[in-house]
Amino acid sequence: MSEYWLISAPGDKTCQQTWENLNNVTSKQNNLSENYKFHIPDLKVGTLDQLVGLSDDLGKLDTFVDSVTHKVAVYLGEVLEDQRDKLAENLMANNNELGNYITQFQWDMAKYPIKQSLRNIADIINKQIGQIEADLKTKSSAYNNLKSNLQNMEKKQTGSLLTRNLADLVKKEHFILDSEYLTTLLVVVPRNQVTEWVQNYEKLTAMIVPRSSQLVSQDQDFALYTVTLFKKVQDEFRHHAREKKFIVREFVYNEEELAAGKNEITKLVTDKKKQFGPLVRWLKVNFSECFCAWIHVKALRVFVESVLRYGLPVNFQAMLLHPNKKNTKRLRDVLQQLYGHLDSSAQGGSQHHDSVEIPGLGFGQADYFPYVYYKINIDMLDTKNN
Repeated sequence: MSEYWLISAPGDKTCQQTWENLNNVTSKQNNLSENYKFHIPDLKVGTLDQLVGLSDDLGKLDTFVDSVTHKVAVYLGEVLEDQRDKLAENLMANNNELGNYITQFQWDMAKYPIKQSLRNIADIINKQIGQIEADLKTKSSAYNNLKSNLQNMEKKQTGSLLTRNLADLVKKEHFILDSEYLTTLLVVVPRNQVTEWVQNYEKLTAMIVPRSSQLVSQDQDFALYTVTLFKKVQDEFRHHAREKKFIVREFVYNEEELAAGKNEITKLVTDKKKQFGPLVRWLKVNFSECFCAWIHVKALRVFVESVLRYGLPVNFQAMLLHPNKKNTKRLRDVLQQLYGHLDSSAQGGSQHHDSVEIPGLGFGQADYFPYVYYKINIDMLDTKNN
């Protein structure tokens, strides 16, 4: 199960006792969840007014960082294409699997110095993730354009003779070149009219070179023929050909342009390969950055809500629960029994059917419990539960 519950409860005589009480009733006795201590350092508290304002802002920051983390993960999946099944193993946090990172969470003192105010730490995260989101837009746009151009060119190499690129089908000997009077046209003929073409093309206009038509290629529906004629009748020929449902393709045989077209597709393939490696590395590194920042936001939220709920001096234990999927309702009931006395208005959340925002606390009553609670879903491909 990819869902974890990050909760906090006030210290009993000691925070260790709070931890042991929870662990005893949820894990040891009932096998409802696996539990881990969630280590939050001694952060600067500030004033009550600051905490109330910060609580709402952290809720928005949580949503923003979560959203960018998912965007990076989803785009990495798109870039991997046929290696998409390797996505999960590429989604790491600080070189750890996501579950290991959150169960062994350690605050990153270098990135988010705890001597800074809570507001400053939130601003550092907001700026960091904002930059990653902007860079992702730029990099994904450039790579998507390259991919799209390549796909369009590859499409032109296949498909119907009516629309596909003809460069790789024709040869120099199919054409009369450098003639002052004569030109060679390419004509697409429906397969069921091939006999009609062979018998009648010389009669479509005057000045058609007899026996000049050669079959170049054919697909399921059409055949491609050449025909050589005098330049001055080519417009008349196009008109009469169209009446018979023979389509003259716009095509000029130019070796330099044909070579350039082939070089273009080779260049696009090479460019895509060149960009693939660095882009995957960037996405992996910045997924890790986003995910780690997201868990730090969760830690900030737990700290702020715990101080707002349980008061000063700071005395609470943050705990990470990994619920047993079959027992989530029972786990919720046990937590209610354990912590219901903390707030008589919160009856386990389930009895509240309205979702009125609670001022100063970044959630509605449907998510409100007598203990501080945040859900963490580490399945980055599950957009429904985040």
